[in-house]
Amino acid sequence: MKKYNNIEEAIKRIEKLEKENEALKKELEYYKNRKISGRQKHNEKWMSIYNDFVSCYESGMTVIEIAKSKNLSERTVYRYKAFYEQMKKEE
Repeated sequence: MKKYNNIEEAIKRIEKLEKENEALKKELEYYKNRKISGRQKHNEKWMSIYNDFVSCYESGMTVIEIAKSKNLSERTVYRYKAFYEQMKKEE
């Protein structure tokens, strides 16, 4: 840590640190508000679609039928099925 000999140097350093702090706050805000790409974790939208899947799956529909009726990829339906089976196993 540098020692400052006079008040002017200390004030300049404080101003520089305040500007740096403001820039870091803006950067942090950017990262907080950015859209995260890729598959989302189990948020409200995911749970809504999953619950639709469960009702169809428990009524006897096949994976392909569910995928076509709900406009989902088969891979997504298989993910829901794996999650469903895991939840049943834990019960």
